[in-house]
Order: sequence, then C-alpha cells, then structure tokens
Amino acid sequence: MRVAADDTRGAAIDLEVWEMDAAAFGDFVAQVPAPMCIGQVLLADGRDVSGFLCEPIALEGAQDITQFGGWRAYRAAAAGPA
Repeated sequence: MRVAADDTRGAAIDLEVWEMDAAAFGDFVAQVPAPMCIGQVLLADGRDVSGFLCEPIALEGAQDITQFGGWRAYRAAAAGPA
C-alpha cells in the first residue's frame, strides 16, 4: 500500500486480519521471502496493522492487481473456471 498526500491512484482492497502472539509473529516474519516484507498497513477504520508489503524493486514490470479487489479474487481469476 502506498499512501502519499499527492497520490490519488490508490484504491481499497479486501484483506484478512489475523491475530497471533509475538512468538508466532516472529516465526512467521522470519519465513517471509524477499522482495516481500512486513510493514504497517492503514485500514479503512483508521487502524495501522502489520501486513505484507513489497520492496519497490519488485514493482518494476509487475502487474497491478488492484482491479480485482484483493489477492484472493486475483488468484481466483488467474486460475480460471473451476
């Protein structure tokens, strides 16, 4: 998610919020492969939560999936009819 005062290109997408204790979160974060990373994500209700981000280097040439409304919808569309 990118938030900037002069950036109006962003759009809301669906996401999941999970709860885990600090030890489980640490184990989880240790398994996140680059260029993915964990950072702060601003939710529509104003909360900041830890969530998946991507290092800018991986964005070059990447497909924008915002039109799908979220990761699960993108994956479902990419898989085609069941």
